[in-house]
Amino acid sequence: MSAVISIRGLTKRFGSKTVVDRLDLEVPQGAIYAFLGDNGAGKTSTIKVLVGMHPPDGGTAKILGQDCWSKAISLRHRVGYVPERPRFYEWMTVAEIGWFTSTFHRNGFLGKFKEAVAYLGLDAKKRLRDLSKGGYARVALALALAADPEVLIMDEPTSGLDLLTRRDFLASLVDRAAEGRTVFISSHGIAELERVASHVGLLNNGKLIMSGTVEEVKSHFTRLLFRVQGDAPDLTNLGVVLHRQNLGKQVEILIQSPINGIAEKVRNYPGVTDLEESVPSLEDIYAAVMRHVGLASKGASQ
Repeated sequence: MSAVISIRGLTKRFGSKTVVDRLDLEVPQGAIYAFLGDNGAGKTSTIKVLVGMHPPDGGTAKILGQDCWSKAISLRHRVGYVPERPRFYEWMTVAEIGWFTSTFHRNGFLGKFKEAVAYLGLDAKKRLRDLSKGGYARVALALALAADPEVLIMDEPTSGLDLLTRRDFLASLVDRAAEGRTVFISSHGIAELERVASHVGLLNNGKLIMSGTVEEVKSHFTRLLFRVQGDAPDLTNLGVVLHRQNLGKQVEILIQSPINGIAEKVRNYPGVTDLEESVPSLEDIYAAVMRHVGLASKGASQ
């Protein structure tokens, strides 16, 4: 499939600090791309370049084949954006912000906005200053969906939403992807994202450390759970041990790039019994990888 979002060597700096460091990333049409990273990893800065809020300091960023900075105005009719912290004219009502925003968009925006307001359970007559954090987030979602965008870019869009609304909204993204639309979403709700995401990228200190389909990424990891009598076996030659937890005689490990037949080899170690092998969740992979990268960076700086 063709790349709807294409980033090549993207660099973004603020003063002397590099927040996005020569980033390469592609998102195919119809993908739901989960863009993951800790606070300060460069996710929001990358997103702001994609939606034309900041120019890149190096490299390129394109959506639908158009440069995100020089073609930012025309792309706004094709790209929906939900910021992490939306800000509106708070003296307006929900209905008024929809009408006001519609004047910058094509015909049909206001009707779609009203549909989204009803779907998200918003009171159109309520003033924005009187909304809860969740209500504010719903307005931002309604405005993004009203443009019926080909590409939907969201930065922590479900923050403040209740559980059922979050699940319903994330499930609706699957329908959008099935229509050939593309979703690029940054969120800390990794377990919920795993249920709908087709692709994932892990960002650390402005650099992409892992990217691919969810299945591809997970195929590089395995979890082993076993009991051991005596000394625990040395597993360093069987892959990269990212996480290890000892609970009495029970050992749980998460390994990246395991060798073929790792479970059988561990099963044959003296004292090992009750071995189970499983595929770790995306959330567990994320936590283990980020912890490992953090420890490696700390060790290199010492």
